[in-house]
Amino acid sequence: MNDQPTSQQKPQHTVPLVWAGPLVRRLESKRVVLWLMTSEPFQFQVKLWSSKAEFNVETGQLDAMHQQIKLGSALYWQCLDLKLDQALPEDQWINYDISLMRNQQQIPMAEWLAAELLYADNKAPKFVFKPNIKSIVHGSCRKAHAQTGDGLLALDQFCAEQPVAKWPSALVMSGDQVYVDEVAGPMLKAVHQLIPHLGINTENLPGAKLANSDELHEDLEYLYGRQNLLPTTKDNDMTVRKLFGGIKKPIFTTVHGGNHLMSFAEIVGLYLLSFSAVPWQFVDLQLKLELSDDLTERFQKELKLIEDFAEGMPKVQRVLAHMPTAIIFDDHDVTDDWNLSIAWEKAAYTNPLGKRIIGNALLGYLIFQGWGNSPDDFSVDMMQQIQDVINNLGKDQHDQFIDTLLQFRQWDYTWPTEPKLVVMDSRTNRWRSEKSDIKPSGLMDWESICQLQQELINHKSVILVSPAPVFGVKLIEIVQRFFTLIGKPLLVDAENWMAHPGAAYALMNIFRHPKTPEHFTILSGDVHYSFVYDVELKGPNGGPHIWQITSSGIKNQFPEDLLNVLDRMNRWLFSPRSPLNWFTKRRSMRIVPYKPENASAGERLVNDAGLGMVEFDDHGKPIKIWHLSVCGKDTEFLSVDNDARWA
Repeated sequence: MNDQPTSQQKPQHTVPLVWAGPLVRRLESKRVVLWLMTSEPFQFQVKLWSSKAEFNVETGQLDAMHQQIKLGSALYWQCLDLKLDQALPEDQWINYDISLMRNQQQIPMAEWLAAELLYADNKAPKFVFKPNIKSIVHGSCRKAHAQTGDGLLALDQFCAEQPVAKWPSALVMSGDQVYVDEVAGPMLKAVHQLIPHLGINTENLPGAKLANSDELHEDLEYLYGRQNLLPTTKDNDMTVRKLFGGIKKPIFTTVHGGNHLMSFAEIVGLYLLSFSAVPWQFVDLQLKLELSDDLTERFQKELKLIEDFAEGMPKVQRVLAHMPTAIIFDDHDVTDDWNLSIAWEKAAYTNPLGKRIIGNALLGYLIFQGWGNSPDDFSVDMMQQIQDVINNLGKDQHDQFIDTLLQFRQWDYTWPTEPKLVVMDSRTNRWRSEKSDIKPSGLMDWESICQLQQELINHKSVILVSPAPVFGVKLIEIVQRFFTLIGKPLLVDAENWMAHPGAAYALMNIFRHPKTPEHFTILSGDVHYSFVYDVELKGPNGGPHIWQITSSGIKNQFPEDLLNVLDRMNRWLFSPRSPLNWFTKRRSMRIVPYKPENASAGERLVNDAGLGMVEFDDHGKPIKIWHLSVCGKDTEFLSVDNDARWA
């Protein structure tokens, strides 16, 4: 049954010149990386200038510093990697202007960038280059239909109110920037309304119970019904069957997979709607759909949440146009439990449809997130391959490139800041269990951990981005370990650094190495709550000072009552002086939690959507840590003094 809306449609808008962006990504002394999506194959001219320094750069028409890929007949990916002769001035505003060039005719930025995307009375967007990090903002887990506000709006308000001296050096997003595997019904219909305006090619989906992606996008049967399309485990694979409880079950384990995205076009649509206000002009959320009573009720509940999400998008777009942003994926950017174990990988990658779904999400990550982190890691040949894939969606070239992406080992990266920013890929280079196919894999393999060590040597301090906390809430890790022991790791998302002995041991050796930094600040997300730990390694030689700073989610929260119980029980059972620590890997370390400001006795976890903010001294040591709340009630995490630190 085709989905034909019966409500009066919104007036059709003219296709915009720019669908999304600009986004400020990587900044170096003589380098500026910008990203945007246009509807035509433009060339560009860029101007950079500062009013407080003799800095004025005009690039002329870009050529070698510009890459363009046609994603659809009305959608072009534009990558601007500006190599400058003049160094960027530090700690002051740098304005930028991007002109679109069509047949040698110039379209100034003022004609295509909405005024609401500028701060105050500015005539152009701007950024600040702060390679010596005095503060940084970070977070993860931005689910569009979560029943919370959007933490990026809190950051936008902060930026609107603060002078340049208070702006952080960068925004770090440490995973789950989109939830490809858990999409609200109204968001999925918005994606499907947007796709025809983009002109993305139809895609044949291998092994699916439908003709092609057009049928997937148009048939109402597949709204809240994707579980009937997602691949299932094979009956004859006993290892996989054991992992999934001995029965035939969906490979994609998210419990909310009824709207799991499948086609490349759907991935593109979700990203555009998550990063930009412009695509929402082409969407009518007030659709009259023929759904069951239960699904109608669910759709209406989700509708208000998606409307609120869309309403905040101009401010999201504004902050991303002004703030340098470093990004790394976690599982929901692709699918829940992504690469959790050997058995999961066997089930997913030996199924053609499963492999395509994962590959489409990973390609979407490359285009919308990955490239801007470190453009040098993505060769010109790889960019050309992407164009070949887009021209041949669903054909051999598509599947061959997915194989290339699955073998790609350069998703991690560093930025040349002080302290050095080191971003870890804890999803694709896993340390697979030697004991059992169903046991969780380590978050990084031996080779990746050795490479990580080389990145850290001879630096006095470092900011290490680990999507999952290295030092998490011990009680929750024990619950995960229990379900792993009984063969049910998927039930509790049993992914933490200590779940795999080899990976945990290798990582601890990095901290103890005499040439690694004196100060480690670990920024993490994933868990849907926030906390701060002060970690001391025991032993004759001691080790570096480590701060585990976790901020999650940007737009998500843990169940309130359950987290309160776990928080208190964890404190009772695993306080720094508890003898139970001797039965865990923490016997060789002392972990002291910071106390959230105004928290009641025993509370150490903050369950509030927003972002984490960290300030550093001249030695790269955190001196102030707080949570920037969507509710406007910011919370500082307080270190306890020596007399009260065990209280």
